[in-house]
Amino acid sequence: MESKAKITAIGAYVPEKILTNHDMEKIVETTDEWIQQRTGIKERRVSAHDEFSSQMGVKAVKNLVENSGKSIDDVDMIICSTFTPDYLTPSTAAVMQGVLGLPQTVGVIDINAACAGFVYGLLTANAYISTGMAKKILVVGSECMTKLTDYTDRNTCVLFGDGSGAVLVEYDDKDPGFLGCYYGSDGTQADRLYCTNISSSMNGNELIKHRQIWQDGRAVYNFTIRTVPVGMKKLVENAGISIEKLDWFVPHSANMRMIQSIAEKLDIPMEKTLTSVEPYGNTSSATIPLALWIAQKEKKIKKGDLLGLYGFGGGLNHSGVVIKWF
Repeated sequence: MESKAKITAIGAYVPEKILTNHDMEKIVETTDEWIQQRTGIKERRVSAHDEFSSQMGVKAVKNLVENSGKSIDDVDMIICSTFTPDYLTPSTAAVMQGVLGLPQTVGVIDINAACAGFVYGLLTANAYISTGMAKKILVVGSECMTKLTDYTDRNTCVLFGDGSGAVLVEYDDKDPGFLGCYYGSDGTQADRLYCTNISSSMNGNELIKHRQIWQDGRAVYNFTIRTVPVGMKKLVENAGISIEKLDWFVPHSANMRMIQSIAEKLDIPMEKTLTSVEPYGNTSSATIPLALWIAQKEKKIKKGDLLGLYGFGGGLNHSGVVIKWF
């Protein structure tokens, strides 16, 4: 399918409260040095007790409008990527539509693909627009990870933070911004990273009813460093370019060690890799838009740059897209 869409604006929001590594030392047996060496994380943001994914998403969209001057009154749809929705129903996107005061003609859907969700949201927006079903779509990645974090588990609680990022995707058949995509999953490893208070079994295995996030870190790490380099090579092949042609690599900011390993396997220098893990931790589907937002603010990326975005995580699933910056 030939793309007829491009990203035209970006915005983001992170909560005010900062949780540093030194703060984590007071919660569990850990140290700032251990956290930075293992993850690269220096601090993360924590949403207020009455602040949820929809509210953070709304603030990210308002930041987008404020910074770009773009109108969202004529958007056709909101696609929200989150696995920390305010409710099982209504969707987070529906709540956002109401708060933003958008017309009742706006379509609303949530996507739950965990840390790969934002890229899936972009691919969905591109498909809607390129097939003529929409002209203008808001894609939001918003996560309240700290509300599902077990702060007695020293292996996972140091990882997660809260935040939201949003982009506007618009019709453009003259200079489209989506060059290629690739995606996949291994559902046989779905029980390696999960959060549930509904089902007590998965793939025939009995699960502890974790309302908090639980993961087998080694299994997720091995899946990622094996799968993402292969996926990235297939992604750029589908986009008709080589890895060397990418100006920027933007992986899901799960863990700096993991990112460094992936970049090394792909011969991508870290100087060409955009992350958000250091200041914000792992914000699941918000990490990629936050990394783009940081790079935009720091004027690292410029019009026409080619970016390879790649998300990976719970599922275990992964998805990538090559875009041309606006």
